[in-house]
Amino acid sequence: MSFYEAGLPRASAQPARIGVLVVNLGTPAAPAYRPVRRYLREFLGDRRVVETPRAVWWPLLYGPILTFRPLRTARNYRSVWGPEGSPLAVLSARLGDKIGARLTERLGDRVSVRLAMTYGEPGLAAGLRALARENARRVLVLPLYPQYCAATTGSVFDATTRVLRRWRVLPELRFVNEYHGDAGYLDALAARIEGHWSAAGERSHLLFSYHGIPVEYVTAGDPYRDQAEATTRALVARLGLADDAWSHAYQSRFGPVEWLQPYTGVRLRELADRGVRRITVVSPSFAVDCLETLEEIAIGYREEFLAHGGERFTMVPALNDTDPHADALAAIALRHLGGWV
Repeated sequence: MSFYEAGLPRASAQPARIGVLVVNLGTPAAPAYRPVRRYLREFLGDRRVVETPRAVWWPLLYGPILTFRPLRTARNYRSVWGPEGSPLAVLSARLGDKIGARLTERLGDRVSVRLAMTYGEPGLAAGLRALARENARRVLVLPLYPQYCAATTGSVFDATTRVLRRWRVLPELRFVNEYHGDAGYLDALAARIEGHWSAAGERSHLLFSYHGIPVEYVTAGDPYRDQAEATTRALVARLGLADDAWSHAYQSRFGPVEWLQPYTGVRLRELADRGVRRITVVSPSFAVDCLETLEEIAIGYREEFLAHGGERFTMVPALNDTDPHADALAAIALRHLGGWV
């Protein structure tokens, strides 16, 4: 048997199309121990995510981490799991459909849009093969990560090329690295925050909470921190916030190494100690709501802030499958398709 699979068909009765592969991180298939363990094994086993030498990391991963962590993580997933399944999967699918509808409206049947996940299902291999069956001879990969990070955006590139290196006939390939400074994305997020405040009936101190990464990744050259800070500055300007009306922090640290600071939990306690009693939290690094926003922030950090003297804690929903979000991402895709259409 050949090492290579066919990939693109040599000849097809279908017209040549442009494929857009919208990619998010992924999610367990169910909020139970075994599915969560499979997901964590795939996620935490990615060298892009954890750069610790394998000889050190494997015994930890396949020992205590994959033995005990799935218990707590499954419990956390159960607290946010909906009737349709994982929020990340459901919202990503709806967002992908809306992006597809907008691109089809502009390009007709010349374009085909598929959703894929780096870890879990629907996988990247399935998404690329589906595009190949539709004779997509040019493919744009659109990761749903506004700020570039090697552990997220880089992992999408790795997973994509791992699939394609086994194809005999390859598509032309383009890749969206980041869109942290895109005006459509920033305008949509600013409007989301303003709408949240309007519904709440007040503005309160705004905490920008980004997913953290180890400091050593930034020291080695990862631009994530710079892009996260640039996103915050752009939103502060759009919202017209005074210097004392906002803060910037990082969440979701894992393991004993130093991660980007200030940590969200520490910053919340500092704000409470300063007398800030009402907090609004927004997480611009998450395209759709997921475990980290719905459980870690909206439940865990809310409880911490209120227990430390806070009076009101609200979470701005992610952009999710809103029309402005789909409009912004479709516009980004169209710019990257320049010359192909």
